[in-house]
Amino acid sequence: MGIQDIIEGKKQWRAHLARVKALPRDYQIVYKEMQRYLFKVGPVDLVGGTLLSGIVDFFEEGVAAGKGVLELIGNDVAAFCDDLIKDSPTYADIFQESISQRRTSGA
Repeated sequence: MGIQDIIEGKKQWRAHLARVKALPRDYQIVYKEMQRYLFKVGPVDLVGGTLLSGIVDFFEEGVAAGKGVLELIGNDVAAFCDDLIKDSPTYADIFQESISQRRTSGA
């Protein structure tokens, strides 16, 4: 990864954060909780993927439709996030797999 890639990544992240800040306050709060949860759970494609920007797209559509954030995701942020990443490998999955492989290989 070169310096240009780092600079471009920062520009994209700042633009993403600007979109989040443009959302109504209740959406921002829920987004930050979702982000915190997803960073903790650690889907492998979180940083380079489209998951977070997809959430912002979804929220922007909800705002445009006049819906409250809980109308979109329900009352359980973690369950909503788990459903979003149910088919995505997480770092916890990779770690668990490596432990299982060590046990079966006798290492």
